[in-house]
Amino acid sequence: MQTKSDLRKEARARRAGLAHPDFAARLAAHADALGIADASLVGAYVALPGEADPHLLLKALSLRGCTLAFPRVVARNAPLAFHHWRPGREFVAGAYGIAEPAADWPVAYPRILLLPLLAFDAAGCRLGYGGGYYDRTIAELRKGGEVRIIGVAFAGQEVAGLPHEAHDIVLDAVVTEQGLTPLPREGRG
Repeated sequence: MQTKSDLRKEARARRAGLAHPDFAARLAAHADALGIADASLVGAYVALPGEADPHLLLKALSLRGCTLAFPRVVARNAPLAFHHWRPGREFVAGAYGIAEPAADWPVAYPRILLLPLLAFDAAGCRLGYGGGYYDRTIAELRKGGEVRIIGVAFAGQEVAGLPHEAHDIVLDAVVTEQGLTPLPREGRG
């Protein structure tokens, strides 16, 4: 089997050809399918170039009264810290040049997370960027109870299978421009 590093290179190359101008609008059309209750606290992300961009989906959730929280890199090999966002707050350039909340924004503990990814499979395995930030963060958040994990992707990011290690988080669902796909829950730890 290929290494995760090799899989990441392939996934980045495949993803580069999947972007299309109406993706964000098509993704947002599936906001109701997510089953997120009005006024929920939702952890999200600011898309990097080439990533599946959830900004219109987040706008739709905000219009339903949902509060959004975004991650900030605290330190290498540490969980991410989520912070409450409100309209008008500007992100700062954080670790790795990623737009993130300022450290003084109020801390948040979302129970629903929308995650970026490089690839996913039908078993709910997610190929991330290799830093383990979301794996550590979700493990930490789960100490406080159930956390629903929804991958955000282009439909073409689905692959036949991915390696899975004990620390790797498993997705509950994936939302793409084609809709929401709930993923099997059996065998999850």
